[in-house]
Amino acid sequence: MTSEAPPKRPLTWLITGSSSGFALALTRLALANGHKVIATSRVPARTPDLVAEVVAKGGEWVRLDQDDPDCGNVIADLEARGVALDVLANVAATSMTGPAEAFSEDEVRRVMETNFFGPYRLMRAAAPHMRRRRSGMIVNFSSGAGMEAALSLGVYGASKSALDGITKVLHKEMKDFNVRVLLVYLGSFNTAMVGKTEKIAKALDPDYEGTTTAQYIDVLSTGNFVVNGDHIKATQAIYDVVVGEGIGKGKENEIMIPLGIDMAKRVEECRERLVHAMDVFGEICNNVNVDGAPEGVWQGGFVKKSG
Repeated sequence: MTSEAPPKRPLTWLITGSSSGFALALTRLALANGHKVIATSRVPARTPDLVAEVVAKGGEWVRLDQDDPDCGNVIADLEARGVALDVLANVAATSMTGPAEAFSEDEVRRVMETNFFGPYRLMRAAAPHMRRRRSGMIVNFSSGAGMEAALSLGVYGASKSALDGITKVLHKEMKDFNVRVLLVYLGSFNTAMVGKTEKIAKALDPDYEGTTTAQYIDVLSTGNFVVNGDHIKATQAIYDVVVGEGIGKGKENEIMIPLGIDMAKRVEECRERLVHAMDVFGEICNNVNVDGAPEGVWQGGFVKKSG
């Protein structure tokens, strides 16, 4: 981690899921560099030592259950008492493994609540304050499974894909207001989440025995695979991009940061698939227009009528 030299301007951070993993590392790093941190978790009473550590370093710890439809009130309450939020870091997440066809309605909703609706509620609460101040940053943690399909992680990937989509839109919409929005794509890292991917309740259908999907379920639910990613190093990179120092200097306008050698492979896989699709279907893609349609000017998402 960095030295404890004070930052150019201390920022106020709200970090979700601070009791472990990336969120805990980011909480400690921001505090060590002189920032104000509001750490959060569902049940602070489960980690009294961490709560005491954060408070002793000048931070604050509050209860936040992002499955609660009213979780955005945490930000409203902070702003109401004069705490202007500079950085919202949506880190907390859950994962579940199983064939895409076999998730129950409750399991799908549980993953979506934690991984998409919760972060979105907090984004929706924070963005207006940042917009009015013409400053601030929202950092959403995603996954390679959100960028490209990962066997047995269909619902987890879908929840992250949903978060990816809204993050990319918010990034574009907030540019006019000097509010930064960053999407962090993580590969596998040495955190507790790697070894405790929950299985769905439904027993695996015998048809899946011996399939690659079954192998993925076994590996993910046991954590029996090599993890190369150092989450402390990755956290430093994320911090640098947020504050515009180190590897983040001059990269303040970037929309995404991929981290991890397996993430690099996922990016390449995704790129190759898109290039392949255009190689195969590019000609027809560009030739399904209305005959005699008026020409227009492409403006980043739509064609504006000329004149």
